[in-house]
Amino acid sequence: MGQLEGKVAVITGGASGIGAATSRTFVREGAQLVIADVLESDGEKLADELGEAALFIRTDVTVEAEVQRAVETAVERFGAIDCMFNNAGAAGTEAEATEFDAGETEATVALLFNGVVHGIKHAAIAMKERGSGSIINTASVAGIQCGLGPHIYTAMKSAVIQLTRSTGSELGESGVRVNCICPGGIVTPIFGRSMGLDESLVKERTALLNEVFSMGQPIRRPGQPEDIANAALFLASDASSFVNGHALVVDGGLTTGRSYSETRDAFDAVRELLGAPPRN
Repeated sequence: MGQLEGKVAVITGGASGIGAATSRTFVREGAQLVIADVLESDGEKLADELGEAALFIRTDVTVEAEVQRAVETAVERFGAIDCMFNNAGAAGTEAEATEFDAGETEATVALLFNGVVHGIKHAAIAMKERGSGSIINTASVAGIQCGLGPHIYTAMKSAVIQLTRSTGSELGESGVRVNCICPGGIVTPIFGRSMGLDESLVKERTALLNEVFSMGQPIRRPGQPEDIANAALFLASDASSFVNGHALVVDGGLTTGRSYSETRDAFDAVRELLGAPPRN
């Protein structure tokens, strides 16, 4: 029996990258699923792959009515909603402080923050009636440590973490848990696209990113979409029934700070500079 047997989920941004990996994991673990995304071709292809347990509905999370429709579709088709994974996102504007553009900023806020607000709202409406449910939001390590993303992206991911805590405090009293995941460097095609790579080069360059990301944290391998999917599986399942208002960091140790080996080598260099005896 799967960990999500009999449960119904909606995953925004569910057609590619982290969302697609989570969609496959959830269905494998017994869930029925609505894949909500703007990528129609990818979404329909994935729904076909997953069979009767999944359906795709085109959803732009910046439009509240479309998020509402995705939730209501899950209830109408499968009878309930047990998990809402507010995962849709992109890097958004990469403007520096002196170059902020109001339109680009508003678009980034609409996607990264308002989209989560819409998902929480409409999932909560359905879940509170049943007295149970798990809402999961995709935040980022950029939301807890500066220098890991563009300014507006960083600010919005911090906002998602605080929104998670605040709404978790409210909704927990109704039996609805709200948590978020803070991914570190996860290698997905979306990462390459966000850097402006031509679609024909995304797969090739993603392989190179695997090598680069292997060096970014104490665990010397790149983060994979499945790492985040497994975290989402835990938060969606009954195994996390006492976890609420939590920001789960999945980053291979990236945010622990400077690596132990780098610190050790730096101290050795200082010892040598000062003429001090070497470490024992």
